[in-house]
Amino acid sequence: MPVRHVLDSTMHFQDLGDGSPTVFLHGNPTSSHLWRHVLPAVRSGRRLAPDLIGMGRSGKPDIGYSFADHARYLDAWFDALELDDVILVGHDWGGALAFDWAARHPGRVRGIAFTETIVKPMTWEEFPDGGRELFRAIKTPGVGETMMLDFLREGLPGTVATPMKPEDLAAYEQPYPTRKSRLPLLRWARSMPLGGEPADVVARVEAYDRWLAADPDVPKLLIVFRPGPGTMMTPAMIDWCVEHMAGLEVVRHDGVAGHHTPEDQPEAIAAAVASWAARVRGSS
Repeated sequence: MPVRHVLDSTMHFQDLGDGSPTVFLHGNPTSSHLWRHVLPAVRSGRRLAPDLIGMGRSGKPDIGYSFADHARYLDAWFDALELDDVILVGHDWGGALAFDWAARHPGRVRGIAFTETIVKPMTWEEFPDGGRELFRAIKTPGVGETMMLDFLREGLPGTVATPMKPEDLAAYEQPYPTRKSRLPLLRWARSMPLGGEPADVVARVEAYDRWLAADPDVPKLLIVFRPGPGTMMTPAMIDWCVEHMAGLEVVRHDGVAGHHTPEDQPEAIAAAVASWAARVRGSS
C-alpha cells in the first residue's frame, strides 16, 4: 500500500491501474478497506482510495480531527499526487469531503458519484428515526466517549444487510487499539450537521450545497438501493438531491443495502461508476 508524506504526517492509499484518476473516499468509521471489492471491479483508469488522516493505516497526528482538519490533509494529498481531471466517488463523510473539495477546486473535477452521504444540514426531525436517539447520545459529553469505544465492534455490523466477515471487521478495528486512537471516529460522529450544530460543519455543507446547485457542468451520480439497516438516504432526501443538485443522475438498484453500501453492493456500485464514468470521460 503506497504512502505519501502529507503536511506533518503520512497518508496511505490504494492505487490501481493507470490513466485518468478516480478517487474513492471512505467515511466513518471505515478506511480504504471499504473499497476493496469496488476498485478492481471498476477495471479501467487509475483508481485511488486514501485512508483519511487519523484513520486506517494513515498517520494519527495530534490534531482535533475537525472537518476542516480532514479537508486540509486531503487537499495536501491531492496536491502531492498532482491529481487533476478527477472523478470523485464518496460514501458517508467521504462524499461530504468530495463535495467540499470539488466546490473549492471546480477546475480539477470531472464528476462526482456518491452513495449514502451527507448532502445537506438536517433538522433532528429530518434525521431517520433509527439514528436520532443514537446521535443525540453520541453528541452528549461523556456518553459519546463511552459509546464510541465499542462502535466498530457493535455499530458497524448493524449498518450492513450482509453479515460481515470476521477478518473484515478486524481490518477496520485494527487501527484503533486505544481510546485516543478512536478520537477521529468520535469527532466524525459528533460532526453530523443536525439542528444547526456544529456551526462550522453546517457552514461548510451549506457552501458545497450552493456549488452543487449552481454548477451543472460537473456531472453528479447518486447511487441508491432498497433501504437496509441504518440507511440515511430516505425518499425525501433523494427527492431533495434531485431538486437541488444541478446535473444529477440517479441510479436506483433493486438490491438491499444498509448504510455501508460498498460492503453490501460493491459490484453494483462498481458497475454504476464504471458505466457513468465512461460516459463522463467520453463527453469531454
